[in-house]
Amino acid sequence: MDWFIHAETVGHKFALMLVAILLFVGVMGAILFGIDKLKKVPTWAVVAAFLGPTLLFVVFGLVYPGLNTIKASLYDAKGNEFVGLDNYVTAFTQDQFQTVLRNTLLWVVLVPLVATLIGLVYAVLVDRTRFESMAKTLIFLPMAISLVGASIIWRFVYEFRPDQGNIQQIGLANQILVWLGLDPYQFLLNQPWNTLFLIAVMIWIQAGFAMTVLSAAIKAIPDDITEAARLDGLHGIGMFRFITVPSIRPALVVVLTTIAMGTLKVFDIVRTMTGGNFNTSVVAYEFYTQSFRAQNAGLGAALAVILFVLVIPIIVYNVRQLRLSEEIR
Repeated sequence: MDWFIHAETVGHKFALMLVAILLFVGVMGAILFGIDKLKKVPTWAVVAAFLGPTLLFVVFGLVYPGLNTIKASLYDAKGNEFVGLDNYVTAFTQDQFQTVLRNTLLWVVLVPLVATLIGLVYAVLVDRTRFESMAKTLIFLPMAISLVGASIIWRFVYEFRPDQGNIQQIGLANQILVWLGLDPYQFLLNQPWNTLFLIAVMIWIQAGFAMTVLSAAIKAIPDDITEAARLDGLHGIGMFRFITVPSIRPALVVVLTTIAMGTLKVFDIVRTMTGGNFNTSVVAYEFYTQSFRAQNAGLGAALAVILFVLVIPIIVYNVRQLRLSEEIR
């Protein structure tokens, strides 16, 4: 009986393998046959065949949900009564949401600038050094960690225990303060500095991305430009300011805008470390809170639209800079 079951299983697997082979051969034959026939097909039909599915996905996966979100933002919490721009007025006038917008602005300004600066300086310092590969690996490692994982790590770093008796601090940051003779500090509770400590986590992650892209751009600078600059007497800071930075400007724009767009959508760090409490919420997290926890679909949709509008200038600036760099070439 066992032998019969085994034989039946093997036969089933063999049949599946045979069907897979036949399907592969049939698909490849159809592709090769279709290539010969494409010469006789009108150009518009070929374009429609290739772009049609993509356009359908864009319309039903992006345009339709976007328009539906804009429509929902004009209705009340249950989506039954039309309230016009009331949800947007609430988002921009109430103290709670003004704090959210302020925090989002801090994230979008500080994270790209500081992460890019750290990545650029680091890329310049380790360029063509003996331990370049090892140094770059160390700063790039956080990029391999998920945002949730990084948040858990830094939550332990910021861990606070009251300074009572001989209680030992398990958080690295507070233990360092104790070694320096200072009192432990509640990094995640004290406002408004707690937002800056959350921002530090994102900078720690994104600095590796900035370093990688900018390092590749620095290596692409032609040697004759740097040699001519040295002959003109440029060294150190002068070389960095007048040769390195102007030469890698397109890469700097890409890094800044990419990090800024990723920062606008930050959710994991806030959710994992503070849950949006203690005035640390941002637009992306508040959108989730209002939509799925407070059951206020209208206000949640308005926050989503605001987030989308905030991304548009960054994208437009990025596209314009890329076009300018192409024209220069």
